[in-house]
Amino acid sequence: MDYVRDYVMYASIFGMFSFSWFGWAQENPRSSWRKYIGIASGVSLLVCLIGVYLSVTNWDAPSVLNDKTSFDNYLISVYIELLLAGAGASILMKCKYNDYVAPWIAFIVGIHFIGLKSVFNDFSLYLLAALLVAISIVSLFISKKLKVANSAITGIGAGTVLLAFALLGLIRYLSI
Repeated sequence: MDYVRDYVMYASIFGMFSFSWFGWAQENPRSSWRKYIGIASGVSLLVCLIGVYLSVTNWDAPSVLNDKTSFDNYLISVYIELLLAGAGASILMKCKYNDYVAPWIAFIVGIHFIGLKSVFNDFSLYLLAALLVAISIVSLFISKKLKVANSAITGIGAGTVLLAFALLGLIRYLSI
């Protein structure tokens, strides 16, 4: 990926979603975890806001999404993700499997990064996809063992990985 604006957008978007996942992790974690989840949420929000500031100040810089084909492929990937995530979550809730919604969403979000690799020409998105899919699966077992909600483990895992990729976006920006 060769676009400064895309790196800072990584920071803002991944930071925002990291903040969201840490928020979801607070559904039913161990009480001793809440302070650390809150700190991680704050750090994620700070990284997001730095990314937003840098995005605004670099708004006129080129982006891979300036190319119509790339932008269309991006939108298709996001729309499919939203459709699958929403439909699956609706079915899970209707069938009273609410505790599986967070892992399902993490799984679909992970899968959607496979398609975004070709849009952004960024091989690291394959790693992000693999980590989110792994978290979505592993969280099912860890949450049972620790007797916490699936969303606690999924949220902490997804939040941590997305925060790392948000920070990676900032590092990439600073290295240009």
